Amino acid sequence: MKGIRIIAFLLVLPLLSAVSVHKFYVSITKIEHSEEDESLQIISKLFIDDIEDVLQARYSADISLDPEKETAKDARYLREYVLQKLKVEVNGTPMEVEYLGREYENDVVKVYVEVMGVKDLRTLEIENKMLMELFEDQQNIIHVKRKKKRKTLVLDIDNPKGLLNFI
Repeated sequence: MKGIRIIAFLLVLPLLSAVSVHKFYVSITKIEHSEEDESLQIISKLFIDDIEDVLQARYSADISLDPEKETAKDARYLREYVLQKLKVEVNGTPMEVEYLGREYENDVVKVYVEVMGVKDLRTLEIENKMLMELFEDQQNIIHVKRKKKRKTLVLDIDNPKGLLNFI
């Protein structure tokens, strides 16, 4: 009986170790329509090590998103990257995305952006290609709230753009 348990454990062990080696690549973006402010308020959460890897590969190997080591240049690269990779269309019209800033929380960076001039939200097309050039398994999950309706999109390298209809 004890021998069977040991054999079973030895057979399962390689499977368990293989599971822990594979990293899961995901970001979460929350979008809320504010009728009062006539805007879309957007918060994207990215793992610091993932976005740092992308920025280092794209711009400079010495980029650091460690809050104690980050330079103004590093922050500027993050801003530039987010504005290049996040596109928004409201009711069929491309909108300007305004970068407001970022905040660090444990191993995540929260990026704050806003789209102004959104009185009525009937359709929302969002393209989020963040991290996809480095991680082909990357999934960018988008949660949208308009009034009491909530909708979700899961974007990936094959489908980096999605359309939500609120009509």
